[in-house]
Amino acid sequence: MNAVASEKTAFLLYVAGPSARTSFAISNIRNICEEYLKDCYDLQVIDIYQQPELAEAANIIAAPTLVRKLPPPSRRVVGDLSDRDRVLSVMDVAR
Repeated sequence: MNAVASEKTAFLLYVAGPSARTSFAISNIRNICEEYLKDCYDLQVIDIYQQPELAEAANIIAAPTLVRKLPPPSRRVVGDLSDRDRVLSVMDVAR
């Protein structure tokens, strides 16, 4: 376990309504979190259609978007979350 995993890591996952892409993004991120950050993460899923004010406040222009809020600095990956290496680099976890 690396230094990031020793404290709570917080993520926001912005999605756009119910769809196969949304389901995949949520499932993929949860699986990665469970594999690399077991019990040391918080994942909040925000539907930009249901809570557009949160997306606007965070300058979210596309979905899905994964944002690592904690630990700083904040990092994000936008679009296709199937590229595991890209997602892991933003999540900053040991591979």
